[in-house]
Amino acid sequence: MRLLDVALRDLLFMFFGGLAIFLFGIKYMGDGLQKTAGDRLRDVLDKFTSNPIMGVIAGIIVTILLQTSTGTTVLAIGLVNAGFMTLRQSIGVIMGANIGTTVTAFIIGLKISDYALPIIAIGTFLIFFLKNKKANNIGQVFFGFGALFYGLNLMGQGLYPLRELDVFAELTVTMSENPLLGVLIGTIFTVAVQSSSAAIGLLQQLYAQGAMELSAALPVLFGDNIGTTITAVLAALGASLAAKRAALTHVIFNLVGTIIVLIVINPYIAMMQYIQAAWQLNPEMTIAVAHGIFNVSNVIIQLPFVAVLALIVTKLIPGKENVIEYKAQHLDPVLIQQSSSIALGQAKKETLRMAELSEQGLAEASQFVQTKQKRHAELAYQFEDAINNLDRKITDYLVKISANSLSDHDSAIHSTLMGTVRDVERIGDHMENIIELAEYQVANKVKMSPDAMNDLDEMFNLTIETVGQAIKSLENDDIGEARAVVLKEEKIDKMERQLRKEHIIRLNEGRCEPSAGIIFADMISNLERIGDHAVNIAEAVIGEE
Repeated sequence: MRLLDVALRDLLFMFFGGLAIFLFGIKYMGDGLQKTAGDRLRDVLDKFTSNPIMGVIAGIIVTILLQTSTGTTVLAIGLVNAGFMTLRQSIGVIMGANIGTTVTAFIIGLKISDYALPIIAIGTFLIFFLKNKKANNIGQVFFGFGALFYGLNLMGQGLYPLRELDVFAELTVTMSENPLLGVLIGTIFTVAVQSSSAAIGLLQQLYAQGAMELSAALPVLFGDNIGTTITAVLAALGASLAAKRAALTHVIFNLVGTIIVLIVINPYIAMMQYIQAAWQLNPEMTIAVAHGIFNVSNVIIQLPFVAVLALIVTKLIPGKENVIEYKAQHLDPVLIQQSSSIALGQAKKETLRMAELSEQGLAEASQFVQTKQKRHAELAYQFEDAINNLDRKITDYLVKISANSLSDHDSAIHSTLMGTVRDVERIGDHMENIIELAEYQVANKVKMSPDAMNDLDEMFNLTIETVGQAIKSLENDDIGEARAVVLKEEKIDKMERQLRKEHIIRLNEGRCEPSAGIIFADMISNLERIGDHAVNIAEAVIGEE
């Protein structure tokens, strides 16, 4: 009995340890691929989603590099929120992500697990013995790739005895006779491990060990496809409207595909048995090919109905999404050659829009500090992303204008705009710092006294008001408004010194935690610096006059 207990323990250790190493390998390999590709994945989705077919191709490429369809869906959601991509375009990307995620199953089907340890050794050498960052990233890909196969090996050894169990044999017979049970089991397991790649890898091992027939394995495979959508659903809970719609699209797409294939399940099984024999596929590759055919067919069938799918999810989840426009709206490159003055006027419009985004972002940051509601932090980060994007676009545009011969007046405007863009970008950075401090406060359960929260609210309101007035002074070239900004900034400086003193008193009296004191001091310091950048904008207006 004791020997049986030891054997069972070893098998459980192998299975769960192998599953853990497999999941780590996929994540680590995906991170390495992403670093090797650079931060261009978002650009790929942005540039190559002009129509649903291009969206599918972009979704495939990005999912192969990320090694996670959920990661691609999240990127697509971010681009929809930013106004870079419509819901229809994101549906194409989600469809492509479903095809891209089949690549992992094909990798497993290559049966190179005997070389798992040498591959890990190569990865380790590249990570630890070479100083080159690119080599380190490639090493990470190798290490993750090897870990994936090593984990599969261990899982296989842990699953091997299942073939001898009568209970498991009866279950697989039931799944063959009732495909819906197989779909349910596949869905539940994928939800449990939060990875369709891991669930399909496990299925490949079970089929390879002879623990289940193809007729039982395929319904489980279709269930894995439904299960992977649950991850996106969980991620979308409490998120933006676009996130919820994209998650629902993923669910509907995979549900419809599974319903279609269940209607023709017997011919599908017969086709896969024929392909397995004709192409002499190993068991793992058979599952990979079945997965690939299912997802590609599903995309081909549903791609013409992208508009219908978008309409359905919009009706099911009604409402208007707040879209933050990342893209520059006024920077026409043709104007640079035609008229420097008009081009500068357009650059000024875009700079003002960028500045308004910083003001709105600060309002969201203030709300997050007070309420700790995650949606305010997410919106503030999106405003910061938009500010950084416009910073690059406007600066490039202004640099091109400077290549022309400018009058003294235009030269002064050019200089003001260059400085303003830099100041607004720095306002965005300080806003991000404040959000991170508030997130640290939430994560570490640091409590601030009501007095401290009131002081922060008061300083936030004054700072946002000052930034708004600085924007107005630039927009109208209003020297009176600009001088009012200088006075308000002096008030911010005094407030920062006063609030710091009052907080020290609260700390000494034990009304505030020491860790809260550090967060409070850093927040008011960032607000004071935002005031400095607002006054820089105002002083440029005064100087220009």
